[in-house]
Amino acid sequence: MSSLESNSPLAEPSSSKSDEPWNNWPNDKGFDPEYEQREPVELSVTGHIPAYAAGVLYRTGPGKSQVETEDGQLFQLTHWFDGFTQTHRFQIISTDTQTRVVYNSRFSTDAAIDFVRKTGRFGRFGFGQEADPCKSVYSQFQSEFSSATPPHSDVNYPNIGVTLSINMPGLDPHPEGQDRWNGIQNLYAKTDYNAFKKLDPETLEPIGLAQQGDLHPDLTGPISASHARSDPITGDVFNFNLSVGKTSTYRVFHVSASTGKTTILATFSGVPAYIHSLFITEDYVLLCVWNSHVDITKSGKMSVTYSILPPDASEPATWYVVDRKNGQGLVATYESEAFFCFHTINSWQEPSKEDPKNFDIVADLVRYDNSDFIHALLYERLKSSLPSAKEFAANRDAESRSTITRFRLPDMSTTPTSEIKKATIEWSAAKSLSPELPVMSTKFVTRQYRYLYSTTWRGESTLTDGIMKFDCDKLESSLWACHGHSPGEPIFVANPDGVSEDDGVLLSVVLDGVEGTSYLLCLDAQTMAEVGRANVNGAVGFGFHGQHVPIVGLPTGDY
Repeated sequence: MSSLESNSPLAEPSSSKSDEPWNNWPNDKGFDPEYEQREPVELSVTGHIPAYAAGVLYRTGPGKSQVETEDGQLFQLTHWFDGFTQTHRFQIISTDTQTRVVYNSRFSTDAAIDFVRKTGRFGRFGFGQEADPCKSVYSQFQSEFSSATPPHSDVNYPNIGVTLSINMPGLDPHPEGQDRWNGIQNLYAKTDYNAFKKLDPETLEPIGLAQQGDLHPDLTGPISASHARSDPITGDVFNFNLSVGKTSTYRVFHVSASTGKTTILATFSGVPAYIHSLFITEDYVLLCVWNSHVDITKSGKMSVTYSILPPDASEPATWYVVDRKNGQGLVATYESEAFFCFHTINSWQEPSKEDPKNFDIVADLVRYDNSDFIHALLYERLKSSLPSAKEFAANRDAESRSTITRFRLPDMSTTPTSEIKKATIEWSAAKSLSPELPVMSTKFVTRQYRYLYSTTWRGESTLTDGIMKFDCDKLESSLWACHGHSPGEPIFVANPDGVSEDDGVLLSVVLDGVEGTSYLLCLDAQTMAEVGRANVNGAVGFGFHGQHVPIVGLPTGDY
């Protein structure tokens, strides 16, 4: 492994000016975190951001975890995934002489924050927050986005903000006939529930709510994947919907980008599980029900976090292969050893190693041995200023680390089969870097690729401490890191004139742990060297995922 250290001042994570540096803007910078939005402001740029990166980088995730109530108490959320959503927009403007960056942000949960301020209660179902003791996990899932239950019907109430979709098909059957900004017809935020929140692409104001039932009447289950998958050529979107009960039913579906029509590709029963992402290949949708099985019968102070059962090594993960082109439905089922995962990376088809008449499916993902990492994301374990966070970080062991893992589903045939076959691990790598939030060039989705990028956790912070480039051919990695600086998910922006897969830049929002401020970092994706940055006069909410919209062309949707 090679390492590239930035030239930024070194900083200890615990020396931040704020007790919650990734959730609060320092008040001495003139910004109260309770304000609903940050008006556009131009950032100071140092170094160079190439002209082909011009466009807009959207980011979303938690922007606030504490609310002062009207009776003077401090309400504190429990889990990072439940933080009140804030969306961020970095507009990169390139001219002949310079590159400018303009930043604005907005909370999209004003009604939920106001409810907490007035009542001192969360008032909704959360991922890790203690829930209503009289309801099961399933009943809370079902009621969370019921439009008949005020104040949930208020567009500013549901906390939807894990991933973002540009020009999501099917939800706007009658577009206005003109783009709102640079080819963007709509911007939707998504989560692991059956829900979408429509945002204004410029102001980021919430302007609508939708459910998967608006795409197709059979998509009534409460659970889905935040990370739908888009075909890199057509823009068609693929996801699943899970109905939970005595018999739990998975429905894998397809939304056509050209017609907006939604088709159910396959319906089958299975063990209910928390599944954050899935795969597509050129001809198939690949849904892996890994070992995050959910016990929906539990009641008490329950949430998704505590309803997920620990992986049982005797219970295999199940891989469902669904035909997405010829209407054959579920065509194959595989089993592999037990594991847990948040994020898939890529999958593709190649000639079979066992029978040249058939083919294999290869699938890469970020793999954990167990689901303990979910519990590492409690706020008390993330805020580096807290003794509990420092103690937890010091005692984390190798079992909590992740790897890049390649699975192989061998000997696939175009003829459907009911035989349960064996999926195997081809290799597993980068455990010392514990990668997460993986990205790659979207040009290589459904194709064999070489390079991926991710954040790292090497034990030098409570969450992230670097950005990794991983070479899948050589199983080698290189690293950008600056001690005390915590980067968010890197977004790969390809050079349109480039000839190699890694010709482009990475954009990441980084928290400077010394100053308590953030900056938009631009790295050369080939060398992992910093080429430029745009400095924010405050801290940007440390969020989950984002999308880059270039001036020329559009992203293919979900990744």
